[in-house]
Amino acid sequence: MLTKQKKVVRHKMHVKKGDTVQVISGRDKGVIGEIVAINAKKSQVIVQGVNMRTKHVKPQAEGESGQILTKEFPIHSSNVMLYSTKQKVASRVAHTLTEDGRKVRMLKKTGEILD
Repeated sequence: MLTKQKKVVRHKMHVKKGDTVQVISGRDKGVIGEIVAINAKKSQVIVQGVNMRTKHVKPQAEGESGQILTKEFPIHSSNVMLYSTKQKVASRVAHTLTEDGRKVRMLKKTGEILD
């Protein structure tokens, strides 16, 4: 019996872990934060202090009490835009070559090099 194998698709992301971004749509529009984690398979990012949800955790051991945690949940990468902390402006990203031949990411509005 033949079964179909799922093809794993890794989407190319315009942001990386540690980048400062601004949320451009949704409930947290306008919020600026740092990317904590990335899920390339689903094109999702977790931004610090954005999309906070309450999660109820059951007790694991006997006699232990449950918890109510608030933590960041993922949002789609298309809903965030790279942010320049120096010029205080959000911008799209461009890929350019430096003088020594390295390919780097650059903000289009400010010309600031990220990598």
